[in-house]
Amino acid sequence: MKTLKQLLDANPRDPLSVSPDDSVFSALELMAKHDIGAVLAMRDGKLEGIFSERDYARKIILLGKSSKETMVREIMTEKVLYARPDQTSNEAMAMMTEKHIRHLPVLDENQKVLGMISIGDVVKETISEQAFLIQQLEQYIAS
Repeated sequence: MKTLKQLLDANPRDPLSVSPDDSVFSALELMAKHDIGAVLAMRDGKLEGIFSERDYARKIILLGKSSKETMVREIMTEKVLYARPDQTSNEAMAMMTEKHIRHLPVLDENQKVLGMISIGDVVKETISEQAFLIQQLEQYIAS
């Protein structure tokens, strides 16, 4: 079973971030450009929050606010759940499922952001692990 560090190392990509002082509209443009569902809100290299499509839907659209006039800091999720690099993909999936979240930053012991994983990343890894196990069992049975 792979750790989150191994997952991040296998597919290196810097997590996209915005400033909490950016407009929601500019954050949405960045997310659309990169076809992602969430960005980190960071200031001076420090994680201050996370902004997701869910935040937009619930805190802008449903409340009739303007995405061009609202700043990310006004609607971002400030209490960010995160994972450690030594946790496994299964542990991350369990946390994401229990807390009903789709994006999980990975932070080291100094609270430095190492990356971000999505539910899609952990599902893909789970499927890969199961396919490998099935292959091994088929080979064992055939021999």
